[in-house]
Amino acid sequence: MKDLKQDMGRIQRLVGDAFSRTGSLVALADGGQMSPDKLQKALEQTSDFFERSTLELRKLCETYSPGIGGYQQRGELPRVAVCGFVEEFGYGWLHIQLDTLLPHCRFQSPSWLTDTISRLLDDYESGGRKLPFFRKAMMVIDEHSAIEGRHIFDQDNKGWKAISNAIKGRLIPDDDQYTLAVALVSARSDAQVCHITLMERSDAADFFSQHSSDYAAGDFYGGHWM
Repeated sequence: MKDLKQDMGRIQRLVGDAFSRTGSLVALADGGQMSPDKLQKALEQTSDFFERSTLELRKLCETYSPGIGGYQQRGELPRVAVCGFVEEFGYGWLHIQLDTLLPHCRFQSPSWLTDTISRLLDDYESGGRKLPFFRKAMMVIDEHSAIEGRHIFDQDNKGWKAISNAIKGRLIPDDDQYTLAVALVSARSDAQVCHITLMERSDAADFFSQHSSDYAAGDFYGGHWM
């Protein structure tokens, strides 16, 4: 029980630090004018404290899970995809849908995104399915959002690198420029989702050809390639 007490104490400190950060934000807001960069940095640092707390809790849930009926065991409850899912398209392409948009990452690396994608891949494999492995890959990241719901328009400020960190060594050998090609595209939509498609680089022309022809109809990710 000593280890459990130490683990709970660590969680309490992490959550306490995160809560203290929110107090700092309130104090900054009460102080009047604040530069956008200063506000963004403060918000991302606060987010980082909460994310670290969540990731640590995820680890502890697995450490102390009793097995059957424990952490992530859904039993009779219906499954709800609250963060996304993984599926395989025709031609052996892998599609990952995130039910959120890419986070801002000017000041903090979005570790929660790397962890979430890793867990989605774990969940896919736990169903008895095998993940593909691409020696020379193309990764297409396709965000769908409305102007009113999106404030980060510069691609270089989005946390897409967290995705390549999650798939390196698992879906691809490495994420260097000779192994992984990356395309960032986006479309206006009422949906707030991010589609990630992995394929062999030699299939890129076929993908974009189909992507362009089906895009107007809005059914490219509708599952008709399954």
